[in-house]
Amino acid sequence: MPIPKINLSRRTLLMATAAAVPLVSAPLYRARAAGLEGVELQRYQPLFFSAAEWRFVMAACDRLIPAEGKGPGALETNVPVFIDQQLHAGLGADVYMQGPHKNDAASTLGFQHDHTPQQMYRLGIKLAEQYSQQVHKKSFEQLAPAERDALLAALEKNSVDFAALGEPSLKASQFFGQLLDDTKNGYLADPMYGGNKDMKAWVAIGFPGARAAFTEWVDVHDVKYPLGPVSLSGKRA
Repeated sequence: MPIPKINLSRRTLLMATAAAVPLVSAPLYRARAAGLEGVELQRYQPLFFSAAEWRFVMAACDRLIPAEGKGPGALETNVPVFIDQQLHAGLGADVYMQGPHKNDAASTLGFQHDHTPQQMYRLGIKLAEQYSQQVHKKSFEQLAPAERDALLAALEKNSVDFAALGEPSLKASQFFGQLLDDTKNGYLADPMYGGNKDMKAWVAIGFPGARAAFTEWVDVHDVKYPLGPVSLSGKRA
């Protein structure tokens, strides 16, 4: 029996992500600086990342959720701000860090690393940049979009050998997985955490946000929900 070809749009994939998996793999921390729900990305001063690390994260997020097709991209929704705020506030402080850890463990078994998220970002960015310099003779943010995509795919597939670059304690796929999860979380989380600026991601996928009640819609079927999303702070998109 032939397998039907399935064409999934980014909207469909993000809706599936929002519905099928938790928005966070660890507790979220509210953005510490005031006014981050509407901060301009270019004016934001990172609290955790160095200038070079920040350029990498900006360039990577731009390719993980690009501003192409339907819906906003990661940079339009301040995803890098979310990641920086979470790492600065202590993301991973509540995970169990002692071994033994299993590299092939099921996702239901939780965090399986002896590196904190902060350590994974520091090491992962350093090694990814080192690889980019070896292969392309330039830094990651200077690569063409297709080259960035190829390098990110190589990280995901462990085609970039971190051990050969001098760091056997961390796999490229582990770093990529942390980056991808945090990017999705920042795209879909409430704006109070620094990402999902103006609830643009929620608008794109038709998510109503933190509205208090939906009782009048419980028995309504096959009708598009007409009201825009509301954030936890009470702001309306």
